[in-house]
Amino acid sequence: MLLQNKQVAIIGGGMGGLTLARLLQLKNSNVKVYERDLNKEIRIQGSPLDLHEDSGLKAIIEADLLNEFYANVRSNASKARIVTKDFELQFDEHAFQEKQYHKKLNTVINSLDDISKPKPEIDRFELRNILLNSLLPETMVWDCQFDFMEREKEGWKLHFKNGSTAYADIVIAADGANSKVRPYISAEKPIYSGITLIEGTIYNAEENAPNLFNFSKGGKVLAFGNEQSLLYGTKGDGSLMFLLSCKLPENWIWEGNLDFKNNEAVYEWFKKVYKDWSSEWHELLTAKELYFIPRPQYYFPLNQTWETQSNVTMIGDAAHRMPPFAGKGANLAMLDALELAEFLTNDQFTDRKTAISHFEKRMIERASEATKDTLENSDQLHSKEALERLVSIFERRYKD
Repeated sequence: MLLQNKQVAIIGGGMGGLTLARLLQLKNSNVKVYERDLNKEIRIQGSPLDLHEDSGLKAIIEADLLNEFYANVRSNASKARIVTKDFELQFDEHAFQEKQYHKKLNTVINSLDDISKPKPEIDRFELRNILLNSLLPETMVWDCQFDFMEREKEGWKLHFKNGSTAYADIVIAADGANSKVRPYISAEKPIYSGITLIEGTIYNAEENAPNLFNFSKGGKVLAFGNEQSLLYGTKGDGSLMFLLSCKLPENWIWEGNLDFKNNEAVYEWFKKVYKDWSSEWHELLTAKELYFIPRPQYYFPLNQTWETQSNVTMIGDAAHRMPPFAGKGANLAMLDALELAEFLTNDQFTDRKTAISHFEKRMIERASEATKDTLENSDQLHSKEALERLVSIFERRYKD
């Protein structure tokens, strides 16, 4: 076994890193997950996840966590209401009988049409807790933000910003889009997609944004107009998360000096950029307990490559960062975890470098295809015909 008597260090406790840790532990591998958060309660989790049958859900099945997963699925979370920028309802998925989720694994079509397909959705913090609770005690090492690493013996000596160190025979970067481990593997730089997201989270949303909270019916609301979009949905903890998505210059945030801790300033920006949108949307921007995060959207080149090493690799956004317009980020990270765990523990390969090389080749190929689909989706969702196209897709799905 390639990992026998070896110490594996996973940098980052997101969905990919935790899934990998669970799968490796099922094969009796020695694993530590180093996470910068102080504890599992600290991180503000993002939007709910819809797990795809050929990737995220497949990993959950292999991790023997399917029962726990379905016990925490939110049945209405995947249902969408599509509206115009003037808040005119164009399609309501809640009006149709819910289709049962299929547990048989099928290939998912990679296209804009995939957005309308029903998938089991779960809040990120629930999925993260399921994965955390599946790990052996003391697997997680909290408050360990990666600083740098240096070669030692046949592995790496890891240095963390809290002053602690650790040794690992193999390091897996699962530390997200701004990975600090990735430069040890690849010098390839990300490309700006032309789209910037402004993420907003409203806590106690039923009280702080009652009209839009109730309008969502516990699901998603998708609004399009003027080559812009506004997407929001509620979560099981009573919060509401929304995304403002539009075409903006790469450095506009810094050049414009917009302070995202100043809600009034963001609201004024919204009224200028989304000036033709109905005032009913303003409830999102004027709510109490509202917090913003700017997210310029980048992706790695479709033809990226790097030289395989025997003691370090990467998964998820660290390896193949891309915009979220096809819902593939967490799903690909979990599939990466599934395949890497399999290649390192199935005795198919004679050495770790060969196993990692096969994994990286497959990962890069599927990530390239997913990035291509995502960029095509992004173009369509920010086009003048975005609303009509998406409504047509939903109508066709239920007609069929």
